[in-house]
Amino acid sequence: MTPEELSAALSASLEQAVASGELALAEDAQLPELKVERPKSREHGDWATNVAMQLTKKVGMPPREVAAVLKARFEQIEGVASVDIAGPGFLNIVLDAAAAGELARSIVEAGREFGRGTAMQGRSINLEFVSANPTGPIHLGGTRWAAVGDSLARVFQAQGADVTREYYFNDHGAQIDRFARSLLARAQGQPAPEDGYGGEYISDIAQRVLEAEPGALESEDPQEAFRAAGVEFMFGDIKQSLHEFGVDFDVWFHEDSLFRDGSVEALLEQLKEQGALYFADGAWWLRSTDHGDDKDRVVVKSDGKAAYIAGDIAYYKDKRDRGADLCLYLLGADHHGYVARLKAVAASLGDSPDRVEVMIGQMVNLVRNGAAVRMSKRAGTVVTMEDLVEAVGVDAARYSLTRYSIDSNIDIDLDLLTKRSNENPVFYVQYAHARTCAVGRNAAEIGVRRTAEDGSAAFDASLLSHETETELLAGLGQYPRIVAEAAQLREPHRVARHLEALAGSYHRWYGACRVTPQGDEQITDTHRTRLWLNDATRQVLANGLELLGVSAPERM
Repeated sequence: MTPEELSAALSASLEQAVASGELALAEDAQLPELKVERPKSREHGDWATNVAMQLTKKVGMPPREVAAVLKARFEQIEGVASVDIAGPGFLNIVLDAAAAGELARSIVEAGREFGRGTAMQGRSINLEFVSANPTGPIHLGGTRWAAVGDSLARVFQAQGADVTREYYFNDHGAQIDRFARSLLARAQGQPAPEDGYGGEYISDIAQRVLEAEPGALESEDPQEAFRAAGVEFMFGDIKQSLHEFGVDFDVWFHEDSLFRDGSVEALLEQLKEQGALYFADGAWWLRSTDHGDDKDRVVVKSDGKAAYIAGDIAYYKDKRDRGADLCLYLLGADHHGYVARLKAVAASLGDSPDRVEVMIGQMVNLVRNGAAVRMSKRAGTVVTMEDLVEAVGVDAARYSLTRYSIDSNIDIDLDLLTKRSNENPVFYVQYAHARTCAVGRNAAEIGVRRTAEDGSAAFDASLLSHETETELLAGLGQYPRIVAEAAQLREPHRVARHLEALAGSYHRWYGACRVTPQGDEQITDTHRTRLWLNDATRQVLANGLELLGVSAPERM
């Protein structure tokens, strides 16, 4: 019995209790959505629900009295072995072995769809992440966002959302000018300007510009020639790095396009007419304090040039006009001020501030031999995506960056991530998947199959009664809830941590219960049923790793 099936059965039983008059709903009261969760301790049962406490005010009864009514009802459900009332009114439910074990067959039959839901069906989410300036390779902070952002997109899609992965190229303004001057100086054999960019990549790109446009140095505007060609080369390098990291975007949006097509200017005029902007001290200001910001923001400076937030306003409107219900921005640790600012942008355009969400990620450090790794030969001063991938590979890099809450600073131990041992979390999970595949291959070699000789499913859920099987089934059953929570809370690390716990349960089961017979032992339904459980575990591990953008190897 899956959690969804149990919840549906319990909900039907609750409705019967109301229909019979055992529980009398107050006028206009609605029945709460009944959900089941795994208790923290397995001694408290297979599943638990707090629905009795949710009902107490709606039916005018103490929670334990409500629980007593529901206990009698729930115990009549097929597959429920017992129901206990705990604490102020929790209902702890124990399934019989057959009902609990049915989950293994349900998972295998569902395949890749197991764990997917419809909670976000119909939502259109614009998810913007990485968005590094095209003035150098992607640094470690951007690499973290690449891993987390892509995993979050996958988790949203697993809950039915329509997700647009978007990259915003900041190709307008002073940083691009410094980049162009740096390229030009290097092409002329001069050191980078004092406020310019260093690193070998500047020399690389300057040389590529000269090869593509031999006359760039003699052109009418050499700096513009190097800016245009250099930015395109940097774009290409960034796109290639992300693709090799397993991250591809649906939209590559150029900030400069908002200014070239007049979008910024037109929108600012509209906001002036609406009174959303006001003129003071020679500049135009957004009334952002009216919408929760800590101060009003300059939109057009006293010299008549647009401030950075002007592009933010036009960009948000562009996203909204493309149909986004939610605009979600993943930004670095130095962008805390953008939370209220971007919500104020939405409000100034007449939208709910909740149409904007901003996630702030903390710093990442690399550690090798107990010491921080700080320098990148190519970038000059920072560690890049290529540095990390070269050191540990794509899978280890993505997994290690996604398994932590974005609220925490993290140290990536390069020595640990290259170990082929259980200390390495990505190896631990991937090895569990590879082991399920090995068990399947070994079973096939000696004739253990999930079907009987007549082709019917050889599955007896009541045989999955060993304590390690109960533990493993519990972990498998939690997976859909973990994915739903990861989407709701914007925390894909929950999936990684659950996979690690699941891998541990599988390894313990593997040590205690055999799928293949030993010696002269005959193949029985116990072996066949355990193969279903083995294959169910393989499916859930593969599904979870897919959400993290990490491969599920069949051999290691």
